[in-house]
Amino acid sequence: MTMTKKIAVVTDSNSGITQSQAKEMGLYVIPMPFMINEETFFEDITLTQEQFYERLAENADVITSQPSPEAVMNLWDELLGTYDEIVHIPMSSGLSGSCQSARMLAENYDGRVQVVNNQRISVTQRQSALDALALIERGMDAAAIREFLEEDKFNSSIYIMLDTLYYLKKGGRITPAAAALGTILRLKPVLQIQGEKLDAFAKARTVSQGKTIMINAIKADMEKRFGGVSADRIWLQIAYTYDREAAEQFKEQILEAFPGFDVHMDPLSLSIACHIGPGSLALACSKKI
Repeated sequence: MTMTKKIAVVTDSNSGITQSQAKEMGLYVIPMPFMINEETFFEDITLTQEQFYERLAENADVITSQPSPEAVMNLWDELLGTYDEIVHIPMSSGLSGSCQSARMLAENYDGRVQVVNNQRISVTQRQSALDALALIERGMDAAAIREFLEEDKFNSSIYIMLDTLYYLKKGGRITPAAAALGTILRLKPVLQIQGEKLDAFAKARTVSQGKTIMINAIKADMEKRFGGVSADRIWLQIAYTYDREAAEQFKEQILEAFPGFDVHMDPLSLSIACHIGPGSLALACSKKI
């Protein structure tokens, strides 16, 4: 009889999973580092959401960074003391270099660390970590889980409505298409994360129009790409930056638009927030595995 391998699932704080939630869920979360006025902070460890937005409002110089190789390898080494293998799910390779770095580091681990490049972020990255736990339950090893999640990568969608383009411009994270939108004042741009990059999707004149655009886009994805609007087949998620009240109102609207669905809601991780600023709302879905 073959022994089932003991597998750890590691992700980063871009997934929106807090350190305390990680413990409850049986996951491990690497905190993303930030430089604020040249001082280093770690999300959810030495930097809270509130402190972060205070610093952003003060126009502090906020720069995202990737976890140091030491931080990543120290965690892997510690886990491999008790686990046979690790499934490591970093944020989308299109939005950060941390995936590439982790893949290079993993080459020294004889296949015991499998780095998943499934190009997800925030609530869809969180779902990948939960999917990995479910696949472990099904008896898959780390390599098979990596393969499964990478094949599944395009089975998710995120649309984000920004309150301002100021932070995207400031961080130089804006595609020419989105920059062109920004020259027309007072619009609420709706961006899309599909696979590798953040790109312009539509421009709304009002917040309520922006919400409708996102709802229709997710419905269209469900119908055309995910086999229909069905709570049995699809996870539905909301994410937001800073304004929880606005997100709660949006959630009411989503529950009406998608009857029968459970909606998971999380603050967007600070690494994303620093590029898009406060007041953003996102609607996302992932196909159930």
